[in-house]
Amino acid sequence: MTWLITGGAGYIGGHVVRQLLDAGERVAVLDDLSTGDASRLPAGVPLIEGSTLDRAALDAAIREHGVEGILHFAAKKQVGESVEQPFLYYRENMIGLQTVLEAAAEGGVKRFLFSSSAAVYGMPDVDLVTESTPCAPMSPYGETKLAGEWLVAAAGKAHGMSTVALRYFNVAGAASPELSDAGVFNLIPMVFERLTAGEAPRVFGDDYQTPDGTCVRDFIHVSDIASAHVAAAKRMAADPAGATSLVLNIGRGEGVSVKEMLAVIGKVTGYDTAAEVTPRRPGDPARVVASADLIHRELGWTARHDVTEMVSSAWDGWCSRHPGARRA
Repeated sequence: MTWLITGGAGYIGGHVVRQLLDAGERVAVLDDLSTGDASRLPAGVPLIEGSTLDRAALDAAIREHGVEGILHFAAKKQVGESVEQPFLYYRENMIGLQTVLEAAAEGGVKRFLFSSSAAVYGMPDVDLVTESTPCAPMSPYGETKLAGEWLVAAAGKAHGMSTVALRYFNVAGAASPELSDAGVFNLIPMVFERLTAGEAPRVFGDDYQTPDGTCVRDFIHVSDIASAHVAAAKRMAADPAGATSLVLNIGRGEGVSVKEMLAVIGKVTGYDTAAEVTPRRPGDPARVVASADLIHRELGWTARHDVTEMVSSAWDGWCSRHPGARRA
């Protein structure tokens, strides 16, 4: 079947495109290239350059490529920016999603996968976050992801679509340097940027109630994220239309502290990762680690890559984009 991937030229979307093609699926990509990069797409993959707010472009893509399922990645995703620009985030993430769903419903598309986030949980006070952990998002970004899940589920019920929402935890790494993340918004690239500029990495608080005082997170390789999407797509393709309605975490179920991650980065890069401790950032929970039991039961999926692989592949990508970076 043919899948339309919105945001398919982005960091995660680009990995999913490759894995879907490897699985024998047909794909087309819609991306406005505001953060995506067309060079991530293999030769022959149709690229419709357009916004999720452009209903005409969506209708044409669905019609011309015989789209039977949609994987929706296109969204704004920076927590801090969402606090400063809530109108932008609600417009792009909610109205954009609504527009895609309306085009899907009217175009007869019966399978829809939504890219969600662990940001829907806020600051959960639990050892492992399950899909039934209460959601209390702490930013407009997290709010749009939770409301997006509700809208996807409602559209699925109303229009006979099979739907899956996948909640990502902390994505890292790359399948190859050309697919690496060009942004500097997450822990690993933020540390790389400081190190290669000759500066100490920053640790935002070391007095949390965790074993070493720093925040603990569940890091997941982007290739594992992509394989989870392929598993979900295959599940929806195999089920009758409207038979699937799932919300699933994608994580490893293993916590890694900021200090532990710095140690791994030091081993991989050869840099001294002695850190500068700065005040806590507002809203940072002490620990957010996924339970991955439900996705294993529903899709037979398990993460395969460890933290060292994440850091090593991210470093290869960083060095390919910053030729002056010193390799270990």
